[in-house]
Amino acid sequence: MPIIRPPSPASNILADRTSLGVRLRGLRRGRSMTLKELSALTGVALSTLSKMELGQVSISYAKFAAVARALEVDIAHLFGPVNAPDSNSPPPTAMRCTLAESPGYLTGTYDYKLLAGHYPQRSMTPMYGRILARDAAEFDDYMRHAGQEFLVVLEGELEIRFENGESLVLARHETAYFDSGVGHIYLSRSAQPAEIMVVMTGGA
Repeated sequence: MPIIRPPSPASNILADRTSLGVRLRGLRRGRSMTLKELSALTGVALSTLSKMELGQVSISYAKFAAVARALEVDIAHLFGPVNAPDSNSPPPTAMRCTLAESPGYLTGTYDYKLLAGHYPQRSMTPMYGRILARDAAEFDDYMRHAGQEFLVVLEGELEIRFENGESLVLARHETAYFDSGVGHIYLSRSAQPAEIMVVMTGGA
């Protein structure tokens, strides 16, 4: 079984809202699905989905995951084109990727990159993140998505704040594991934005 590398797209820059919106619209229309139908499947307001397709709003991971589930695609398809695996080729043993090669997206609160998005039939969603937010008021709501979440702080200090009032403050090289279905947000508590590696399972 080979060790593979992902294709080298022009993804060493962060994807913009417009290009993500175009991909979302293309995937939705390719399934002959209306915005109203997609809204019903995702729980995301129709007006928000419309703004997402027009590139008028930032998209949180929770919304990415919900839309990907409804469209029955891997979340990587929303970040960029994904080549279908060759059915005649054996599955890869491993995939190597770098942050520079990985597609990313910048919101007002996070700068994140999807890692190993081209690995076929992934059961985990690994991501790198820079946490820009420092105050809960910067978020419209807590993030919630199916599954579990593990993270390690690479640099800086991070607070994970949960909607039930609990919180964790993690220093460099400390880790946390939690239920992603419990609303949560990430906040930097260091002078520079905290950097994290996070792995999500279930419904991603």
